Amino acid sequence: MTVATALSRIAEIEAALLPPQTAPQGAEAVSGSKFAKLLQKTGVAGATPLSTTAPASPGGLGAVEVARGEVGQAEQPPGSNDSPRIAEYRSAVAGAGVGPWCAYFVSWCARQAGVPLGEHGEGFGSVSALWEWAEHSGRAIPASAGPPQPGDLIVWGGEHVGIVESVDPDGTIHTIEGNSEDKVAQRTYAPGSSGATGYVRLG
Repeated sequence: MTVATALSRIAEIEAALLPPQTAPQGAEAVSGSKFAKLLQKTGVAGATPLSTTAPASPGGLGAVEVARGEVGQAEQPPGSNDSPRIAEYRSAVAGAGVGPWCAYFVSWCARQAGVPLGEHGEGFGSVSALWEWAEHSGRAIPASAGPPQPGDLIVWGGEHVGIVESVDPDGTIHTIEGNSEDKVAQRTYAPGSSGATGYVRLG
């Protein structure tokens, strides 16, 4: 039996043991197997190179789908930071009160997608607190590291946060943001123009 055949069989076994929604396929399964990683470290011929790009988070992609269903929800009245639907977004954050709600929105989307934000899933009403948690938990990715992935949160300092809906091959970033001109809105940023501080990987 060749090394490649052995790796393929090991990957099949490992994939069978994973939950269906997270089971890797094909070459990704081979490169992600524990045995393949050991072979890669030892330089055994035939070992599949490990991927250097993490796949988009299934939870993050779920948050995108949730956010898409909210596009157009608006403050009532405008400028009030409130509406019956925005009150729903606040429900995802412990101790939330009426106020700027972009962080409430992403907290609610993440919770609906099964990836609640915070050490205990408490959500965030503050963008700076969200970013601090992301840094401490290893989820923060500086903007200088390259373009985000769909499902990442996109953070601008301690001021604003949204969800990355998609990224074009040229680096154009499409987002869904709560509290953007008093509503949930889709926005587009040309390559290098977003001015983001960084991204938060959900999952």
